[in-house]
Amino acid sequence: MIVYTACLALGLIFTIISAIASHFFGGHDGGGEVGTGGHAEGGYDHSGVPGISFFSPTVLACFVTAFGACGLALSRIEATRSPWISAPISSVAGVGMASIAFFIFNWMFKQAQGSSESKVASLVGQAASVISPIPANGVGEIAYVQGGSRYTAPARTESGTPVPAGKPVRITRVIGTQYYVEISD
Repeated sequence: MIVYTACLALGLIFTIISAIASHFFGGHDGGGEVGTGGHAEGGYDHSGVPGISFFSPTVLACFVTAFGACGLALSRIEATRSPWISAPISSVAGVGMASIAFFIFNWMFKQAQGSSESKVASLVGQAASVISPIPANGVGEIAYVQGGSRYTAPARTESGTPVPAGKPVRITRVIGTQYYVEISD
């Protein structure tokens, strides 16, 4: 019973500390790098979509917590009081809960991750408006609407000519974070 209590407490303490630490210290911007950057928590699968490993601390903590909680419950029942009965059942419950957490987190990552490449590629030909003037051979700012959301981006003209604020333009290409535009007729 002490093992089950320790597992339950360890899992709950890990969850609480993780929640508090992530709130105060947050994450860090990976700068768009692909890979885990040395972290065991998350990574990318073969498709490049972020995901979570079955051996991530979150999934392991789910296993330990479920194992402890199930073991405590089973140790209070006369028929399952023996560790030879409660431990295997608790292990199966822990694997089950960890599997559920694993699949839910990976599903959420895949749902939240849209392909930015396809979104950027679809911007060519998109109407936009200059919100900060684009000087001759310089950079200004445009605003455009995609998928019902308004976005802004740095932009320069293809020809290098200046464009005043408020002028409608059309996006001709995107290179990195730089948008190239031409004046709409």
